[in-house]
Amino acid sequence: MAGQADNRAPYAKIAAHYTELIATGALPPGSLLPSIKNLAEEWKVSTATAEKALRKLRNEGLVRGIHGIGTEVLDRPSPMSSGSQRQDRGRRTGSSWGDGERSDSHQAVVMPAPADVAHALDISPGSDVVRRTRVYRDRHGIVAHSTSWIPGRYAQLIPQLAENERLMGGTSLQLITQATGHPISHRIDTASARQLTPEYARLLELDTNDTPAAPVVVMTATFVDSEGQIVEYGVDLGGPGRTWRTESEVVA
Repeated sequence: MAGQADNRAPYAKIAAHYTELIATGALPPGSLLPSIKNLAEEWKVSTATAEKALRKLRNEGLVRGIHGIGTEVLDRPSPMSSGSQRQDRGRRTGSSWGDGERSDSHQAVVMPAPADVAHALDISPGSDVVRRTRVYRDRHGIVAHSTSWIPGRYAQLIPQLAENERLMGGTSLQLITQATGHPISHRIDTASARQLTPEYARLLELDTNDTPAAPVVVMTATFVDSEGQIVEYGVDLGGPGRTWRTESEVVA
């Protein structure tokens, strides 16, 4: 946010700067990044710090080093994000979009809860739930088809949850927290590979006649508030060729 100090390590600031340039297309695939020496001079850091920034970008699959030439920007599909990653991103930025992503096909409906959804939300089968769906895309195509299942009682507090529009004012979890005063306290994530079904193919806009019978990455996330109430159950289907990637700091 404006006015807040950036406490990230210098190498992380450099990497974030170039990640943004790559994500927005300001540095298209095939572009070369400055050399380690030039980065060090431009950012007034050591060459070791500059090299660490480039290594971070390489580890994230954004660039590659070419001997005798330099560091080249790669053209690659975005990895799919889990529900928890999108929650973290939404808390930081107010948007669940990943780098270079957009979302469309936002739809919402209040309906009776299917048995599996009722079980996940710990409510009675047939109880009212809000089903919100959207498709995340980048320039390569569909990143993921995402569905959020929300107990119907929250639609009474937040009517826009049941509207066929992208949510304004925050993510569904942020809006629910604001309305109830109960923050999300923990979440449960799962990931599995499932056989491509006609329904999955429809959601991912695939032509099954031209698509091999390959597994689909399916990720779920269950979000629980500080009162122990399950407020949302999310299901994400990964697009063709998408992988799931996560990164965390390791403290020695």
